[in-house]
Amino acid sequence: MGTLYLDQRNLGLELEAGRLRVRHPETGNRDVPIALLERVVITAGVTLDTNLLGALGAAGVAVLILNPRNLDRVAFVLGRPHNDLALRLSQYRHLDDAAWQARWARHLVTAKLRGQRRLLVDALALRPDRRRALIQGAERLNVALARCTAGTTPASLRGQEGAAAAGYFQALGALFPDTLGFAGRRRRPPPDPVNALLSLTYTLLHFDAVRAAYAAGLDPYLGFYHLPAFGRESLACDLVEPLRPLADRFVWRLVADQVIRAEHFSQDRDACLLGKAGRAHFYARFEEFAAVPRARLRRQCRALARVLRLGAPTLTDD
Repeated sequence: MGTLYLDQRNLGLELEAGRLRVRHPETGNRDVPIALLERVVITAGVTLDTNLLGALGAAGVAVLILNPRNLDRVAFVLGRPHNDLALRLSQYRHLDDAAWQARWARHLVTAKLRGQRRLLVDALALRPDRRRALIQGAERLNVALARCTAGTTPASLRGQEGAAAAGYFQALGALFPDTLGFAGRRRRPPPDPVNALLSLTYTLLHFDAVRAAYAAGLDPYLGFYHLPAFGRESLACDLVEPLRPLADRFVWRLVADQVIRAEHFSQDRDACLLGKAGRAHFYARFEEFAAVPRARLRRQCRALARVLRLGAPTLTDD
């Protein structure tokens, strides 16, 4: 099973003989073995048995709680921390290593820009009617990539990334129907269906990045490109950057294949909201899509942990 999505009101969750029991006054009970779960995503108001949270944490099952109104993250609940303190100490020390930060930042940014370029080039074969916008976007990405050379600082990389973003999202927007009103990346709140889908997809990938970092013994809050900031899992932000083009492609295909349609959304003042029927379609497709980025996150976290361990201090029992 892997992921359990709970998106229905009046649910009650409790622990029952090693199983997560989902109670509903109308539809009855449903039992899910905790051993089959990796994550639980809650997007509606539910009542929880605290013993269940403890059992999920002990089993390494992460819980993501989303605001049911706008699907922004509210909280993570993770399991027991990794025991490798030496790894985390090495991670802290690398925050003072400017050369390391520059190499890490260049790796992330170039991977992201290449992924964005690949998406636009692939889209050109399917949407020749949008040729001009797609080629212009790809050319701006080529310019940014050419400037991401050895010795480039994280600050200048952020500048190149930002300079390419406007052209990229303008090209990406050409792939969506004009009626959806997508005119570039905007969030908090997302004003249109495309931004609403992008925000939800990025949020779920961020959750997976936090979980992967935590499982590998890394501190999700200590990033090297996204520097530590209050309340932000900066390393998870780092890890998600190269995956954003995959998320963008996923959202494009949801709309192009009419899995998600305009009638699945409603407007609440300035916020565009994905309705329950749309969420059901979204979560089913997201689980199919997420296998590849989750595997990449695990590999990236293991590789990062190996590199950091080379400089990790040796701890003793003294």
